[in-house]
Amino acid sequence: MKKTVNAAIGGCSFTIDDDAYNYLNDYLERFRASLEGTLSSKEVMDELEARIADLLKGRLGGREVVDITMTEAVIGQLGYPDKAPAPQTEENAESAEEPVKKLFRNPDDKRIGGVCSGLALFFDIDVVLIRVIFLIGLFFGSAGFWVYLAIWIAAPEAKTATEKCQMRGVSPTADNIRKFTEAQ
Repeated sequence: MKKTVNAAIGGCSFTIDDDAYNYLNDYLERFRASLEGTLSSKEVMDELEARIADLLKGRLGGREVVDITMTEAVIGQLGYPDKAPAPQTEENAESAEEPVKKLFRNPDDKRIGGVCSGLALFFDIDVVLIRVIFLIGLFFGSAGFWVYLAIWIAAPEAKTATEKCQMRGVSPTADNIRKFTEAQ
């Protein structure tokens, strides 16, 4: 019989066995220590905990308790803060998710709504080319305006560090979450 702990991670409540709790707590403390002296350390930790909560929810399925193998897999997927390699286990070697590229409006490089820079990141082309295409579409029958407006309404703005990683097609690892949170 194992001791379990109720813990709030990223605003979600989880029941975690004692070994997994200690492992996750050590990881978070190590990450927090690597952020000492930075201005946005609270935001980075909030983003990291939210990402951990998302990954744990995805792994729970019908289970009720987070165990050590799930915790090791999640930490292995996120990576360590000092860029030390994560210990490879069978679980996290199989579960390393491929980065998914999604269309978001880019708040970091926007002129009006961030649609053109979001499209440029999604298609891996220069933002100036996209802006020129929209201007040409605007002058020839105002199609550029309507397409821009439709994308502005349909595409959400990338607000979190995880969304900014997805917008660029990079894995939302601990270092990438730190990089995009500190860039805000």
